[in-house]
Amino acid sequence: MSILSNDLKADWQLNHSVYTEAYQSGNSSFIPNLLPPYALQFSVYQTLEILHKRLGNETLRLSLNPLETIPSPVKGKPDGEWLKRSNMVGVNVRTVGSFWKVVNYALTLPASHDSIHLLPIWEPGVVGSLYGMVSWQINPEFFDVELARYVPALDTVEKQLKVVMNLLHAMGRTVGMDVIPHTDRFSEMVLACPSLFEWVRRDIDVIADHSSMVYKYAEEAIWQHLKYVGAADGSPITYAKDVFFSTDLSVLTDDQRLRVLFGHPSDYAGRLQRRISLIRHLTAQGIETVPMTMAPPYRGLHIDPTDFVLDEYDQTWYQYEFDEPQLMSRVFGPLARYRFYESKDNNQRWELDFDRPNYPAWAYICQKVQECQQTYNFDFMRGDMAHVQMRPEGVPEMVGHYYDPLRSIKRYVRGNGAPHFAFFAETFLAPPDVMGYGDELDHLEAIDADSTLGDLQSLVVGSVDFKQKFATYYEYLKTRQFAPNFTVMTADKDDPRFDEFYRTGNLFRYFTALFLTDMPSYVGLGFELRNLHGERAINEEYSKLYVFQIGDDRQPDKVTHGPYVWGHNVEQFKSILRMRTFAERIWPAIAGQETRWLVQPDNNSNYVVWTHTEPTGYVFAASYSGNLPESIPGVDLVNAELLFSDSGCRIWKIV
Repeated sequence: MSILSNDLKADWQLNHSVYTEAYQSGNSSFIPNLLPPYALQFSVYQTLEILHKRLGNETLRLSLNPLETIPSPVKGKPDGEWLKRSNMVGVNVRTVGSFWKVVNYALTLPASHDSIHLLPIWEPGVVGSLYGMVSWQINPEFFDVELARYVPALDTVEKQLKVVMNLLHAMGRTVGMDVIPHTDRFSEMVLACPSLFEWVRRDIDVIADHSSMVYKYAEEAIWQHLKYVGAADGSPITYAKDVFFSTDLSVLTDDQRLRVLFGHPSDYAGRLQRRISLIRHLTAQGIETVPMTMAPPYRGLHIDPTDFVLDEYDQTWYQYEFDEPQLMSRVFGPLARYRFYESKDNNQRWELDFDRPNYPAWAYICQKVQECQQTYNFDFMRGDMAHVQMRPEGVPEMVGHYYDPLRSIKRYVRGNGAPHFAFFAETFLAPPDVMGYGDELDHLEAIDADSTLGDLQSLVVGSVDFKQKFATYYEYLKTRQFAPNFTVMTADKDDPRFDEFYRTGNLFRYFTALFLTDMPSYVGLGFELRNLHGERAINEEYSKLYVFQIGDDRQPDKVTHGPYVWGHNVEQFKSILRMRTFAERIWPAIAGQETRWLVQPDNNSNYVVWTHTEPTGYVFAASYSGNLPESIPGVDLVNAELLFSDSGCRIWKIV
């Protein structure tokens, strides 16, 4: 860790007890001067000792019992409005190593970062993609061996996740999970419930049949294979095919069906082999799911006979393409979307019938997410690909229950005992008809999104586009039913292709996100130490590349060898630490306060200045370029006390 500078290392070694005591005694909401990579090195004993002194014996005892549930900080809230002013931190658990390490990382975060978004927690499929979930089981790679040794009762990843949720709630954080309206192309869900997905039958490299009923061929092939190999759990097959694949759960529960097909949930190797055997059986007959698509026209695909890969099991996977692609059209080959609607004309023209929902698909995903929320006590969901609106006519005049699956999931969870459950939507606030049909703003309101990601993380601070979007987002904040985020960095933008966004303006991003208290914000793990990357760094420095698990050197843009490597931008860390430490002093007075602009975000100025509509006496200024003028319109600096100054970011108290 010497690369993180000897002065910080020496300071921590000399004064760690003082910094830790500040947290344990409640004088600080986080451990000051604790670098995240140092926190991740804490032993289980060290972390528990710190939490014992901070939380008390009884709270810690209850938190460590997976059968207990520590109430959420927002329990009792009537709805998800609370998310509209939350400062969220996104954590890819792979970058820290286990669920337990998320607790260690949280020790470095001040109370002003009140929400933690966990990137997908499910068992992954092809190339280890977190977004290609292969089952509803919790990802076993997030199990912490040291925690299980120290607390033997926490011997499964599910128990450890529940305990971590308890502790994060006890530490004052809300926690969100990713909700994904798709799975791996041949996930356990696909194979156990073919009717919930869309299928094709291909003749080598040509789609021979994409009619609505191809899933029946899949069911028959799976059934014949099951009768040949027998039930994985050894149970007798005493029911008919239609009973086995029925989704009304009247005879077999989903868990029972999965055990019959794949075996015991903890038999990871056995389940994988059973699934591979089934995949080979299906693809030998040319039967496979339709890959997921994004952006108009969404429908109408063919196979590119020249674009294919041969996997380690000698399976040939062809790339699908749009018949009539548009600007943002994308095909995600490893993924399959749930079949939420029936098709028109037996799908001969690739048209969906939005008046005929595939009801079992809606019920299935709503119930599965609700079960997870209830089991682990999640507070909100990050709705993946929430920008998808597949109706060519845009948002209908009457928005019904089956307009959008993420909307239905939120309402289902709220209606089943969690009224505070909130919805953070992954959308980019693109112009009409770019990412989806119609107006994305109307779509966000139609799906009951509480807040949305936006796209500030994809722009260079100080550019014309950045200024315009900042101003526009704040207008949406005041005029729309959802709240756009002031987004600092996300996992998908911590990628070599986007280094230019983070070579300048980083402290403006963080300062504004932290102190603009009526606007939600989002920052990804690793930003506090992220290197400026004047040139492309090693792949291990980019957290985006840990969304996958690619060890093939033939994919140089995505391959990683070993764990995530933290940056060593100590100066950025020190500046962010100064902001966090000062925020501790004034947070009770400013948290949630409405903004009153003195210098608004627009093209006419290189800085912004704001105070609050309810007088707090504080004035905040931040320069896009790092330079503030000596005098600022609307601020009497003669009668103001400068309390904070760092890299073009200042805070005054009006005397």
